[in-house]
Amino acid sequence: MKHYEQLLKMGCFTWTELRALIGKPKTADSLARNYLKKGYIQSVKRGLYTAVDLATGESAVNKFRIAGKITPSSYVSHHAAFEYYGYANQVSYQVEVSSETAFASFGYAGITYAYLASRIKDGVITRPDGVRVTDAERAVLDGINDFEKVMGLEELLRCLELMPPVKEDKLLAYLAAYGKQVLYQKTGYILEHFRRIWNLSDDFFTACEARIGKSKRYLYRPPIRENPEYNRRWRLMVPRDLMRITSKGVDYDADI
Repeated sequence: MKHYEQLLKMGCFTWTELRALIGKPKTADSLARNYLKKGYIQSVKRGLYTAVDLATGESAVNKFRIAGKITPSSYVSHHAAFEYYGYANQVSYQVEVSSETAFASFGYAGITYAYLASRIKDGVITRPDGVRVTDAERAVLDGINDFEKVMGLEELLRCLELMPPVKEDKLLAYLAAYGKQVLYQKTGYILEHFRRIWNLSDDFFTACEARIGKSKRYLYRPPIRENPEYNRRWRLMVPRDLMRITSKGVDYDADI
């Protein structure tokens, strides 16, 4: 157990980091095989390991720490970011991991680590606990941009209900980095319903509206039976009463 305490402090580590710690590649290989056999470490995926808490027999670090070690640029995003901050309505057995380097999604210890291409570089932070994750404002925009393939609109709205106010200057900066007219449309429409409880200014919505262009789009492609209606300000087709589906006493704006 000569190196176990060091690996326990590292928590989750790559083969490259293990080799740097041990020195010689063959010695590192031998140590890895020995520690895997004895249960001191576990293989998360090829080239990535986690130290084991011997008292529990489980990984010494959580799924969020693991996500940030999958590639040099990986970080927790989307619904997993909401969950990390405590804003998720549902506990998920999937962690969305954004990365500039693609990797095949995989499972470890009952959790699926799902790759998503990193959309922008802004808004990624390293928390005091070592977790690399998007900040709250980036999580909001990633959620709006990708809700159809990641969490569904109802879960997104429930997450937003649980969040404290966000900073609109950051939202606008990240929207500019995204550079997508449709995201300005969807963000403006959805966040109008949180305008009062998040204290968002008229200037924020004016800035979004100025960048939506003239295209008419769907908020998402609903079934025909939902009979969507047209929102003139945001040039979006939206299902009727959509924003009320998760309302539980939240003070939404009555004029919307």
